[in-house]
Amino acid sequence: MARFTLPRDLYHGKGALEQLKTLKGKRAIICVGGGSMKRFGFLDRAKQYLQEAGMEVEVFEGIESDPSVETVMKGAEVMQKFQPDWIVAIGGGSPIDAAKAMWIKYEYPDCTFEDMCKVFGIPELRKKAHFCAISSTSGTATEVTAFSIITDYAKGTKYPIADFEITPDIAIVDPELAETMPKKLVAHTGMDAITHAIEAYVSTAHSDYADALAIHAIEMIQADLIPSYNEDMAARDRMHNAQCLAGMAFSNALLGIVHSMAHKTGAAFDDFGAHIIHGAANAMYLPKVIAFNAKDPEAKKRYGVIADYMHLGGANDDEKVQLLIKELRRMNDELNIPHCIKNYGADSYPTGQGFVPEEVFLERLPGIAERAIGDACTGSNPRQPSQEEMEKLLKCCYYDLDVDF
Repeated sequence: MARFTLPRDLYHGKGALEQLKTLKGKRAIICVGGGSMKRFGFLDRAKQYLQEAGMEVEVFEGIESDPSVETVMKGAEVMQKFQPDWIVAIGGGSPIDAAKAMWIKYEYPDCTFEDMCKVFGIPELRKKAHFCAISSTSGTATEVTAFSIITDYAKGTKYPIADFEITPDIAIVDPELAETMPKKLVAHTGMDAITHAIEAYVSTAHSDYADALAIHAIEMIQADLIPSYNEDMAARDRMHNAQCLAGMAFSNALLGIVHSMAHKTGAAFDDFGAHIIHGAANAMYLPKVIAFNAKDPEAKKRYGVIADYMHLGGANDDEKVQLLIKELRRMNDELNIPHCIKNYGADSYPTGQGFVPEEVFLERLPGIAERAIGDACTGSNPRQPSQEEMEKLLKCCYYDLDVDF
């Protein structure tokens, strides 16, 4: 038996934010990030709509990119005092992910962060509050997923929280919010979305239900991501739907080692003055992982199907895999994303010498590889890497080497 879970209601299209007026409750807390939602007026509109619904409203703002365990605990304390019956998270993946973790701690004050990280081990929620997620970026799709990513900066690693309990009750996918994204964010979130769809399609947990969503998301992203990056707002509106479809797919079919590696390298070099942005990490690692996974016959066949839907040509699956890799690298070039960690600059753009020194990478490599193998996303990857293989794969991602093992 398998399970397929989505939010109970998903409101999409321009003006969908107004659905907040229909929520029933006494108190709502809005969780929001660094300022763009306030700057463009969406925070005030959300607050106004909730007040029109008859609710008292509290705002918890300033949630950082790649939210920390400390922020989660701080937000949960605010919730304990305010006692909301609705948690409304608005913004990119970071405030929504943070609010999901706060929700767990709010409902179960004795739950530790380590408890939260037990895969599909969270007790039943919704005893105190329901959850509404409103996405402003077109990538993470956390508004429809059973996942949250929280960073433990003391350990320099990201931890996925995975449980259908944290799937939001309501998702609002209003493209007006996404139209405010800067170009770099469009690029990174878009490549995150196509990674979600591709990994979901080849995952060992794939299903007919998730496959259809993944394939259509891939088709849409191939057509619309680069025009969206180049300020075509109709394409950007469509990308907001495409990333949500990819999220529905991976929330149920799970992911693979592209995400495992991205989770474990993202904060691993913060002490050198920069962070490997999640979407950019996925974009760099995806072509390498496809080459690695394609040694598995079933995965190779499914990559071939993806290449067919993308109309890439190829006389057989081997050729189709190579054309798929070539197309993803072309997209990275169009989006100004580097191909490897060695050339990843502190600003995320390609550079001759990136911010991660070679000797530091090699010194930390065994630990990163071990943590990536232990990541929650590794179990559903079509090919299970050994410690040696994961180290070799990460080296390919550092130096931009061909994967031939």
